[in-house]
Amino acid sequence: MSAAEIKSVRVRFAPSPTGFLHIGGARTAIFNWLFAQKHNGKFLLRIEDTDAERSGQDMVEAIIEGLRWLNLDWDEEIVSQSRRLEVYKKHAHALVQSGKAYKCFCSKEELAAKRDEAAKKKQDYRYRNDRKCLSLTTGEVEELEVRNQPYVIRLKLPEQPVQFTDMIHGNITVHHKQLDDFIIMRPDGYPTYHLAVVVDDYDMQISHVIRGDDHLSNTPKHILLYKAFGWQPPQFAHVPLILGMDKHRLSKRHGATAIGEYETSGYLAETVLNFLTLLGWSSGDDREIFSRAELVKEFDISGVAKKSAVFDEKKLEWMNGQYIMALTDQELLEKATPYLKKQDWITEEILADQKFVLKITAMLKQRLKRLTEFPEMIAYFFSAPERYEEKAVKKFWKDESVIDILQKISSQLAAIKDFENTSIEAVLRSITDELELGFGKVMNPLRLALTGGSVSPSMFEVMELLGKQNVLERIETACVYIRKNLVEN
Repeated sequence: MSAAEIKSVRVRFAPSPTGFLHIGGARTAIFNWLFAQKHNGKFLLRIEDTDAERSGQDMVEAIIEGLRWLNLDWDEEIVSQSRRLEVYKKHAHALVQSGKAYKCFCSKEELAAKRDEAAKKKQDYRYRNDRKCLSLTTGEVEELEVRNQPYVIRLKLPEQPVQFTDMIHGNITVHHKQLDDFIIMRPDGYPTYHLAVVVDDYDMQISHVIRGDDHLSNTPKHILLYKAFGWQPPQFAHVPLILGMDKHRLSKRHGATAIGEYETSGYLAETVLNFLTLLGWSSGDDREIFSRAELVKEFDISGVAKKSAVFDEKKLEWMNGQYIMALTDQELLEKATPYLKKQDWITEEILADQKFVLKITAMLKQRLKRLTEFPEMIAYFFSAPERYEEKAVKKFWKDESVIDILQKISSQLAAIKDFENTSIEAVLRSITDELELGFGKVMNPLRLALTGGSVSPSMFEVMELLGKQNVLERIETACVYIRKNLVEN
């Protein structure tokens, strides 16, 4: 659809607060937000909280918090369905008065018996097959109401098929025999989803409904309601579902599915925005990294695929690493600081030494995939290792010869006056040549002694930051550990 065909765009994100903001919901919100931004429209937020038993204010707050984390700012006041119950009742009864809907007094037991009877005949049961309550006279209806007989309100369906064009799936036709006189108002006076969503979208002047394609089957019902009210339906776009790597619908068994969990796990909001946008949408080229402004510029509903997208957390982690590398050292430290403050060993004194911490930040930036890794990665700069990586010990500290190597390193490092990375490198390469060993034979045992692990940034830079005294003390501690470990084993 060209920009010229789109006028006065108003879209909405309408979550039910029966759970946290999950990945699928967040992706739907993103598509709506981008569509509104692209067409200078409005992005509205509606809380569909008519399910009083399952809805909770804590869930509402979590949804809002998730949207704010993603920087999906909405226009106008938030609409809450629980505050509009009288509006839905008014519209439902207006349809009854116009003859477009009717009151149904059939009990659950009566309907269940009819379903069982149809099942025995291997038939699908639909209430419209007999429409028992549609034939009730005005007097009979009044008598049942006087007796306080519970009733629902059903929409009286026409005999014509429902036809509409979905912006993603194209032209769709649903035969009227596939539908039933569906319920729009329950006995307790609460609206069904179908009535509430149509009334709200009309009152909010929604121009485009962009939602998951699990709602595609609901759309014929919604169009029938629009026609019953005499209203113009919005345009519909049903986006594909998100699948796990096993090609099943994304769920808790695939790991974190709530947006808040990704923030807690150290992902950047911009990463998640970029990643989720690409789940089911393509700009038409091979680009994978977009700024927020670029996403707004490039987003087009025609780029949304019909096929379900697969959520690949490894790709998300890779993308997060790309975003982290694009940050300045100061920006990265600021974003990592909340994760640092959760560590017992992080003191105000450590955080106050910005110059030193920024040097470490610059060194580690290319290795970071998630912000939660940062505290563990910097720990050995502030305290000697309390334990050593078990696999690395078995591989690099397996005999006494390594003690001789470490002691030789220690003695020559001790003689360095200017303890900086170039002079440190010169000493270590000289030792490697003297001992006629591969560089790894020297560096791997040393790295384990200084950091406690088998992976680190450039050891020359690490040693410069640690300082001569710390380096010499850690080498001595490692030698003691190796002797003891060899004796015990």
